[in-house]
Parts: sequence; C-alpha cells; structure tokens
Amino acid sequence: MPEVTTVDPATGEPLARYPAQDVDAVLDVLAAVHAAQPAWAGRPVEDRAALVRAIGKQLRARADELAGLMTAEMGKPVGEARAEIEKSASACDYYADHGPGFLADRPVETGAQRSWVAAEPLGVVLAVMPWNFPYWQVLRFAAPTLLAGNTAVLKHSPNVTGCALAIEQVFRDAGLPEDVFRSIVVAEADVPEVSRALVEDDRIAAVSLTGSERAGAAVAASAGRAIKKSLLELGGSDPFVVLADADLDVAVAGAVRSRFLNTGQSCLAAKRFVVHRSVAGEFSRRFAAAVAELSVGDPRDEATAIGPMARADLRADLDGQVRASIAAGATVLAGGAPLPGPGAFFAPTVLGDVTLDMPVMAEETFGPVAAVMPVDDDDDAVRVANATRYGLGASVWSRDPQHALAVGRRITSGALFVNTVVASDPRLPFGGTKRSGYGRELGEAGALEFTNARTYVLGGGVPQGPATE
Repeated sequence: MPEVTTVDPATGEPLARYPAQDVDAVLDVLAAVHAAQPAWAGRPVEDRAALVRAIGKQLRARADELAGLMTAEMGKPVGEARAEIEKSASACDYYADHGPGFLADRPVETGAQRSWVAAEPLGVVLAVMPWNFPYWQVLRFAAPTLLAGNTAVLKHSPNVTGCALAIEQVFRDAGLPEDVFRSIVVAEADVPEVSRALVEDDRIAAVSLTGSERAGAAVAASAGRAIKKSLLELGGSDPFVVLADADLDVAVAGAVRSRFLNTGQSCLAAKRFVVHRSVAGEFSRRFAAAVAELSVGDPRDEATAIGPMARADLRADLDGQVRASIAAGATVLAGGAPLPGPGAFFAPTVLGDVTLDMPVMAEETFGPVAAVMPVDDDDDAVRVANATRYGLGASVWSRDPQHALAVGRRITSGALFVNTVVASDPRLPFGGTKRSGYGRELGEAGALEFTNARTYVLGGGVPQGPATE
C-alpha cells in the first residue's frame, strides 16, 4: 500500500507515515460527503453559523498543538504559526457573524407579486490546497463554503498531511456531522489520477485550488471539460513600488515584513522591489542591512524570524534561480546561497543590479529572496511593475497617498495596498488577475463564490406581456 511520509524541513528527518488512499477509496469518501450534503444544506443557516463559530473555538483551544504540528511539517516559525491559527479562527468568527446576512434572500422589484434572488449551495466542493499556510488556506475556503450549505473534500499537500487530518478532526470536534468535511491522503505519484477522477465525477460541483500555475491549469482544464465552476488562486510576483517621495524608514520596514514573512514562501509576498533611482541606493543599503540581521534557525525557537524552506527540492529550485541571476549580472547585497548543515535553510537574500530577463524578476521566487530594481520615474515604475504574467497584489509607498494611488491604479493586480503590506483579510475579497488566477475568496464575495444565484418569481397567473426569451 502506498504511503505518505512527512519530513521535518529543519532537520531532514521523517516525522510520520500515513497510509495513502487510491482512487476507489477516495471515491468512497466522495460518496459519503455527497450523501451528507442535502441534510447539511437543509439545516437553518443559523445552525451552520453556530458550528462554524465552534470551529474557531476549537482552533483556539488547540492552538499550541496545531501550531507545533505546522512548524514540524513545513517549518513555519512558531510565532507565525500561532498567528496563523488565530487568523483562521477569526475567519470563522467573521462568517458566523456576517455570513447569514450575505446569504439572505435579496428582494428585487420586478412588477411580479414577489421576486427575489436566493444564494443556494452548489453541492460538494473539492478543495486542493497548498502547504505554505496549511490552516489559513483551508479555513478561509471552508468557513464560507460550508456555511453556504456545501460539503467539501480536501486534498491537501502531502507534506502537511498531519495538518490536513488535524483540520478534519477539529471540524468533527466542533460538532459538524462526520461527512460534511473530509480530508483525503494521496501519494504524490497518484495526485494527477485522483484529482482527475474527482474533478470529472458528477458528484463534485465545483473546485477551489490554491497552488502553482501548472496545477491550476490542469485542474481548470478538467473542470472546464466537465463544465463546472472553478476558483484559482495561483502564483504571484508582487511589485513593491517605492516612489521618490517615500518615507524610507516606513518602506524598508514594510519591505522586510512583506518579503520575509513565512520565510518568503507566500504568493502575495512582495518579490520585486521597484525603487525610484533617487532613493534606490539608500533603500537598498538599509534593506540589505535589515535582512542581514534577520535571525535564521530552529523554527521552534521563539526568536527565529526565518526558518527552513518547506522542502529541500524547493530550496534547490530557488538556488538555481539565484545562481542564474548572479551569472547574468545580479549583485548580492545580502545572503545569496543555501546555508550549510542539515535542513532546507536558505540565507535571507537581497539582489541588486537586476534586469527584467533575470529569473528573480521574470519568474516567481518562492523563498527568502528579494530583487531590487531602480527606475527613472513613475511611468518607468508602472512599466516594470506590470512586466510580469502575474497579477495578485501590489503595494505603492509614498508620503503622498494620492500620488501613490494614482500610480497604483495603473498597475494590474487583484489588490492594491498603499503604505502598508499586502495581506489577506476576512472582511475583504481576495484573489488575482492575469496568471494569478480568477474568482474571489473572503469577504462577501467569498460567501457567495460557491453558491447558485437562483432567481425566484411569484406571478399572478396571468402573462405580463408578449412572450420573450
């Protein structure tokens, strides 16, 4: 029987082995989740909201345990891990409070006796989720999706299998019926076959995927052939634009936080630092000095700011991008290479003298590497910021917020932040454009994403006028 083995990225040592499920076993899980959906949807939305709130309480009650598991499986510094659990719980609170209102029937005046639009569940939603925020990515999907009356099957990344099973147990302990939400365990080699079988199965109504372009394209193609809804949150190479009038103290602090949170392994992290030439030298000097001071080490240590990358192969990929960029002329301002010893550690890195064709500018860098590129003026900043196939987030930094907004409106992205770091928030819709995907999570949009906007009309039994389509 195939197995999934999780590995501690800080040591390279195995953590646990889990029996993997084949296609038949996964389809048995789907059958149970599909059978549970009508009864779940039939419960009053207030009851579902109470159970979503109970999930948040369970997360908080088990925060240390869940954070420790996350740190062990993917190397997140433990302080950040606890913050992720709290943020996940806050999403549950938000949807428990506001979701029933988002999902309420919406009257529309049409001349009929009564007409309205109802937000009704689609059925079973398949969630394909990544390892970098193993709880938050799932909860921001699950809280609104389950509240709307859908049930869900989670296919999580194999290296966070323990987290995936812990999430299922949290839901069960919160009082949700057993088959409303289920996690499946799939060996890496079987992922394409299992994913295809699930997406093509008529019992799956829709798919939500957060992950790579390659995975997104494959799932979207399968969903398109099956004519079912999909939501994709894919990669990002967010620009961090520093205008000539920016407060450099504020901008440098924001740059460090934006790029190096979660050891740089975030889709919405700033990756390309686009800086007006008049302040580029000073910004680069301060930025590199601050990055060089970041504490790298055991993610279980409260003092650690930068832990290991989640897997050794990911570190190797990042090292290749950095090496190729240096060979093409990039200058190392801080870090620049993997760290010796056990674990998948990479030194926090800042590169200067970059060009648009170097890997650190042309590709997404998923790890602790920042690239700084000087630009001549606002028009040049917009050109460089838009020189990417991605469009997830963007930030612009200036002492004049209106100036920053004027520049930012010309940058293509799903979100624009001025003088603050791009971050997801349960109250605001989140998603991308271009190759960063489509659809929206969070906010009211997230509550309605996996619902059918169904039109209801009560007439008087007499035609209203000439027949039309």
